[in-house]
Amino acid sequence: MTEDASKQRQEPFLTQSTQRTQRTNMKNNPDKPALNEVSGVVVDCAVQIHRKLGPGLLESTYRMILAHELHKRGLLVEQEVSVPIEWDGLKVETGFRADMIVEDAVIIELKSVEQITALHKKQLFTYMRLADKRLGLLINFGQVLLKDGIVRIVN
Repeated sequence: MTEDASKQRQEPFLTQSTQRTQRTNMKNNPDKPALNEVSGVVVDCAVQIHRKLGPGLLESTYRMILAHELHKRGLLVEQEVSVPIEWDGLKVETGFRADMIVEDAVIIELKSVEQITALHKKQLFTYMRLADKRLGLLINFGQVLLKDGIVRIVN
């Protein structure tokens, strides 16, 4: 059995398109984890942090601890990343600050609020588009159950 066939049997929940994308990502750069793998590690770390600390702390506290945990797992993490915006020849150096960018591929926007709103989702989508990233995670540590506070957005 080939390695690809083995992976398809282990991961039946993935579409053929997703599996093809993951294989392409691995062929292009075998040292760089696939987007789904990165987002899975981020969510796993966030869940562990939330279980241990619970809701209600400052967003910056969760950001620093999440970055620490992701570093421990071998992922490249940038915090408070300034992303410039260009408009009609004008370059605005700090168009926005992404809370985190993991593996130069996934934007993580953290919140510690009672409930995520449509504005939070639109904001992340705009960040992803302007930073030219395909995947974003909106994680709200303010929820009682973290699973209710995680939104995955694909651009």
